[in-house]
Amino acid sequence: MTPKTLLAAWPSWAGRAALAWSLLYATGAALAAATGPALGYALLGKGTGTGPEAGAAALYGTAAVLAYALLRRPDVRGLSTAALAAVALCLTSGFAALLSPLHLLFFLSRNQPPVDWAALANQSFAVLGAVLWTCAALAHRRHALGTCPHCGRRPARVPSEASAPPVPGPATRSGLAPRAGLVAVAALVPYTVLKTAWALGLTAGYTGTGRPGVDPEYTSDLGLRLYDHGVDVTAVLALLGMALALALTRPWGRRLPRLPLLALGWAGAGALAPFGVFLAAVGILAWAGAVDIDMADHAPWVVAVAYGSFSCYGLALARATRAHQRATRRPCERCHGVS
Repeated sequence: MTPKTLLAAWPSWAGRAALAWSLLYATGAALAAATGPALGYALLGKGTGTGPEAGAAALYGTAAVLAYALLRRPDVRGLSTAALAAVALCLTSGFAALLSPLHLLFFLSRNQPPVDWAALANQSFAVLGAVLWTCAALAHRRHALGTCPHCGRRPARVPSEASAPPVPGPATRSGLAPRAGLVAVAALVPYTVLKTAWALGLTAGYTGTGRPGVDPEYTSDLGLRLYDHGVDVTAVLALLGMALALALTRPWGRRLPRLPLLALGWAGAGALAPFGVFLAAVGILAWAGAVDIDMADHAPWVVAVAYGSFSCYGLALARATRAHQRATRRPCERCHGVS
C-alpha cells in the first residue's frame, strides 16, 4: 500500500490511530511522572512536574477509553461529539507548537531564551494527536449519520426510468464566506492601527517610559531600524493575516494553492482563537480591577480590545477556512454524493 492510498483510506484507520496515539501519549506522561524527566509534558508550556505529568497521563488514558468506545460503538452519535473534547485537550497540550513558526522571526530579536526542543517535539506530537482525533470524530460521525465517510455527503441516488425529471433549482452561490473574511479583517484593524501608531511615535494606551511596542534589549538592530521608519513587524504580520482571510473568502483565492491556504487558515484559527479569548478575559478583568497583569505599562483596554480581538479573528478565520474547504473540494469519486 502506497502512502497515497493509505491516506485515502483514512476513515478506516483514524479511530485505531487515535487509540494508539492516546495510549502512547498517556504512557509517556506516566513515565515522565514516575522517572523524573519532564519529556516536554507541561500545562500550557509552563507548569511542569509530577502533578501535571500525572494529570496528563490520566486525561489521555481517559481519551484512550473514549477512542476504544468509538471503535466498539460506531452507531452512537454522542461519542463523536465527546471526541471533540479530546481534540481540545490535544490542542491545549500542543498550543505552543502552533505558534512555533514565530521562531522564524528570531532574526528580528535577540537575547531570547533557547528553544526547548523536547517540549517543542512533545507539543508537535500533541498537534498530530489533534489531527488524528479530528479524523476519528469525523469518521465516526459520518458512519453514524450514514453519509460518505470520505466527504460527508449523502451518496447520490440513481434515478429510475419512471421517476419524474428533476426540477431545476436556483443558481448555486460560490460557497465562500465573504462576511467572515470582512469580520476577520475588521478584527485585526485595532491591533494594526495601534502598533503602527506606536511605531510612528504616538503613545495611546501606553503608560510606561520609553518607546511603546519595542524593547531595545530584545529587538534586533534590523527590527529597530524598521521601527524607526514607522514599520512594526507584528503589524505587517497582521496585514498578512488580513490577506489570508480575504484569499479564503474571495473568488481570486481559488486560484491559489488549496492545501497551503487551508493549512495556514486552520493553524491560525487554532492558535489565535483561544489565545485571543484568554487575552480578552484577562484584559476585561484587569480593566475591572479584579486582577493585576504583568503588562503594567499597558492600559487594560489595550489587552482587552487590541489583543483580545485575536479571538474574533480566529473564529472568523475558522469560518472562512471551513467555507473555502467545502467550496473547493473535488467531487467524491467514491460516492458521487450531493451536498
